[in-house]
Amino acid sequence: MVQRFLIAAALSAAVALNMGQAYADQENTGTKADNTKTNKEMRNKQEVSADQQGNSEADRKMTQEIRRAIVKDKSLSSYGHNVKVITKDGKVTLKGPVRSAKEKQEIGRLAAKAAGKAKITNDLEVAENSNK
Repeated sequence: MVQRFLIAAALSAAVALNMGQAYADQENTGTKADNTKTNKEMRNKQEVSADQQGNSEADRKMTQEIRRAIVKDKSLSSYGHNVKVITKDGKVTLKGPVRSAKEKQEIGRLAAKAAGKAKITNDLEVAENSNK
């Protein structure tokens, strides 16, 4: 019971910190830290989306390891921390906006390192209003 409480508290703290970064990004760039438009565009295409995440233990574990590596890297923007990681049948797809080509490359590297020999498809896009 205590362990569940500590996990919930840690997740709440992580969300609060991430929200703070999102507000800081908004203040620094004058734009919303929001990828709603990107999500709508993705929904209209026949592309891999988050609802296609594999439910096997191996797929879930791989997604968890990649997500952990991304969140742990404090050099990434809030955009970078919030990319979609979709694993199905051992194949990983990264989607969503990031702040720079360098950040896109770094997230791809982190995913490849965490996923081992799995195939990584890096479909991350550099956000239009990027200052970096």
